[in-house]
Amino acid sequence: MTAYPMPTLTGDAALQVEAVPLTAIAEQFGTPTYVYSRAALTEAFQAYQHALAGRRASICYAVKANSNLGILNAFARLGAGFDIVSGGELQRVIAAGGDAAKVVFSGVGKTSVEMRQALDAGIRCFNVESAAELDRLASVAAECGKVAPIAFRVNPDVDPKTHPYISTGLKNNKFGVAFDDAIALYRKAATLPGIAIKGIASHIGSQLLDPAPAGEAAERVLTLVEQLATEGITLAHIDIGGGMGIRYSDETPPVADDYLAPVLKALADRSEEILLEPGRSLIGNAGLLLTRIEYLKPGQEKHFAVVDAAMNDLARPALYDAFHEVVPVIARDLPAQTYDVVGPICESGDFLARNRALKVADGDLLAILSAGAYGMTMASNYNTRARAAEVMVDGKQCHLIRERENIADLFALERRLPD
Repeated sequence: MTAYPMPTLTGDAALQVEAVPLTAIAEQFGTPTYVYSRAALTEAFQAYQHALAGRRASICYAVKANSNLGILNAFARLGAGFDIVSGGELQRVIAAGGDAAKVVFSGVGKTSVEMRQALDAGIRCFNVESAAELDRLASVAAECGKVAPIAFRVNPDVDPKTHPYISTGLKNNKFGVAFDDAIALYRKAATLPGIAIKGIASHIGSQLLDPAPAGEAAERVLTLVEQLATEGITLAHIDIGGGMGIRYSDETPPVADDYLAPVLKALADRSEEILLEPGRSLIGNAGLLLTRIEYLKPGQEKHFAVVDAAMNDLARPALYDAFHEVVPVIARDLPAQTYDVVGPICESGDFLARNRALKVADGDLLAILSAGAYGMTMASNYNTRARAAEVMVDGKQCHLIRERENIADLFALERRLPD
């Protein structure tokens, strides 16, 4: 799987995505703007299809990674299902042309309203994450006169070896049901008239660079599948989650074939359909954030490149101290200077990159790479800042898939106090 789009050079040494120079995108749509490559997300999806060739499997894109309708539509056209964590994400999938029958609904806090919405839409499966959720779902399904298809998301207590904020499969995480409680919960679910057992699910975390933990988790889940079969509870699918990492800096992430190899080996003799829930690995390196330098500000101890993007546009550096490569859009014959790339927000934590050697001048464009996942979906309006535009590049064409917000939109739902 490629680190695309590491933007390529045009003849005049300007960076471009596919066949479109970033300078042209900035001129047409302004900055900051998220820029995505349709070719890159397609390539990433097809890499999973190749790895799963010959297996009965469904790839359910994790909507939380990037929920823009244009991106969801692109994946729907490729045949993707969708992994959602809210009723709002379900509405987005449907609005984008996705098939509700290919949707799995994860998340620890599903409301009764969301359950009814998903039942009415006819989703494929609820990934149930607690005994209390099972009881509520059974009750809601009975009230609706429907049967809820379920899998339990089982916590296999496998260390994913990733950032603690994106680790989801350990005993101290909020996600899933305890491994030791799973059999009893399946027994209970089998007695409930509003519930139909369809599968079992597991997801141990995100940005996984080592395939081994995913394989270990699959083996642990398989012991439950086999035990359930002895009790007459058969499953239609095994959902192995997502989590494969991407390259942000100098990481060497696995390709889909290598990442899935230990999982597919563990499930080699199984007849159940395999479900996957990749997100970051499908869209992370298919997107970048295009921003412009407003000021170069020298300091006694640090130099700052103040740009028009900020932590409200890309929260990952402030939230996780995450690294994103920063590349000047135009190559300049200047001496390199070390800068912190910061935004205009009134927080010391408002940085996009630290200690980067850049050859830049005031007004230059910068591309912040690997920003397709958890960029726009985590954006906010802090400091009353309008969120960025989003553009999809498709060969020589650019499609505006989200207009830039205007400030009046930000307070349109607010009211002054009465006189």
